[in-house]
Amino acid sequence: MADTATAPPEAVPAAARKGARGGATLWRYVLIRFLLIFPTIFILVTTVFLMMRVTGDPITAALGGQLTPAQLEERIEAAGYNRPLIVQYLEYLGQILRGDFGTTLDGQPVVGVLARYGGATLELAFYALIVAFVVGIPLGMLAAALRDRWGDAVLRVFAILCYATPVFFAGLILKLVFSVWLGVLPSSGRASPRIELQLNRLDNSTGIFTIDAIRTGNPAIIGDVLQHAILPGVALGLLTAGVFLRLVRTNVIGTLAMPYVDAARSRGISEYRLVRKHAYKPALIPIITVIGLQIAMLLGGAVLTETTFEWMGLGYQLSEYLKARDYVAVQGIVALLAVIVALTNFIVDIIAAFIDPRVRY
Repeated sequence: MADTATAPPEAVPAAARKGARGGATLWRYVLIRFLLIFPTIFILVTTVFLMMRVTGDPITAALGGQLTPAQLEERIEAAGYNRPLIVQYLEYLGQILRGDFGTTLDGQPVVGVLARYGGATLELAFYALIVAFVVGIPLGMLAAALRDRWGDAVLRVFAILCYATPVFFAGLILKLVFSVWLGVLPSSGRASPRIELQLNRLDNSTGIFTIDAIRTGNPAIIGDVLQHAILPGVALGLLTAGVFLRLVRTNVIGTLAMPYVDAARSRGISEYRLVRKHAYKPALIPIITVIGLQIAMLLGGAVLTETTFEWMGLGYQLSEYLKARDYVAVQGIVALLAVIVALTNFIVDIIAAFIDPRVRY
């Protein structure tokens, strides 16, 4: 049998040549996406740095009016904010490369703030994604099945409202209805005070209350944590659910117009079965490709959601640092979030390329 490594091109099976090209294309795509991380982070970090410096030096912004001019000058010189902007910028880039994202006014490393409060924001984003999937995907399929009927119009309006309604306003409405009027769900916090204290004192606490509550094995603690997560998860999740609903609807309608679906329809298969069996999976592929963008949206929305529900996460801390005019902390947290978003987008792009070969061509 001829060896495909030495055989002429025409002797190599077409499938083998196609597979080799596909593998090379995939790894080239992975390499390009990985290299794009660095200019993306560079642009984001530079933008954040310049925006923070527009307001002046962080010392004056945070402590102006609390210290005498001489004390301010001493603090500014000690921190190096009286040096040329380009020198400060290059030094800041050097710190980023070393993994140092700055220090807050109360002396905490920004990386430490992320480690302490990042789990809460991650937990909130997880619940929001669950809501987005549970609400957006089924309603998107239903809207496609009811195309151009009154039900489709209602669902499209619902999607627009989900996307256009400010997160804090949706949160306030949910609190008013379910906490004040009905009294069935808690209005703030990640858990009841006693349970929150108990979870924080656990050995090797993850900072993610859902995981820590499951570790206790106590149904009452698990139920309390889940109840506190419902309203903030729904408020933030509806933002993304609107995007998923529109995207699934559009792609299911496109799939239903394919020739193989027409052939199945001609055999008498019901429209419901066509949507569930033939159009469902192809419609999910675009969802995967936009999850990376939705992660950035969820992190942005987490600031308002956590503030509205007093959910002690990274977004809540960011708002507190803004109130205190601790711009070094704000700059460090935003830069760190930019790195996380860039890495998340890279991972999602690679997953999408493995699932859908069209992505990498």
